[in-house]
Amino acid sequence: MPAPSPELREARRRELVAACRTIFDSRGVAEAPVEEIAQAVGIARGLIYREFATKEELVVLVVAGYLAELAALQQVGLDASEDPVVQLEHLVRSYTGFCRRYPAFLDGQINLMRRRADELGAELSEDVWAALGEAMAGCLSPLIEVLRRGARRGDFSVEDPELTGNLLWTQMLGAMHLARIGVGVRRDASGDPALFVAAGDRVVAACVAGALASVRA
Repeated sequence: MPAPSPELREARRRELVAACRTIFDSRGVAEAPVEEIAQAVGIARGLIYREFATKEELVVLVVAGYLAELAALQQVGLDASEDPVVQLEHLVRSYTGFCRRYPAFLDGQINLMRRRADELGAELSEDVWAALGEAMAGCLSPLIEVLRRGARRGDFSVEDPELTGNLLWTQMLGAMHLARIGVGVRRDASGDPALFVAAGDRVVAACVAGALASVRA
């Protein structure tokens, strides 16, 4: 039997990533068995591993797809204003809103962030690793550039825009996990541990206020 053409293989890879994304959106990252992904595309389970070394590669490419969508949303707001303060607020709201709209995007990022970069990179093929890097840069680069321009204009006090941008991104990731679980922990009047409601809108507002406060000149 002749080997499939490069075009056919690429089309199959796109179908598999799309099927995985559909399952992620409906049930979450943890509930996407390889068998179901293969069934959705109409191929045998084993054929998935001809296209991807591991399920992790599929997860990475789905996350990269989410990131590409987020980058497009971010750009719309960036084009609407040249004020770095307005742009930073837009970037924060775009990111937090996207995390709330797609919980699987949030989960996928958290799963990847648990891994050391060298360990994850060693498990992925070069093209998948490059796709993830490009997708991450597509979202982080506009944030870094806004911080850099804001510092030049005197709106922000930021010595290292690249580090600050990555810190803000990671902090918002944790904050949106808090918004997703919806509860925080405190001590009540008697000194005992107690839960309180961490409403999503309040968490987003805190993300915006915190991001602006952390970089204001």
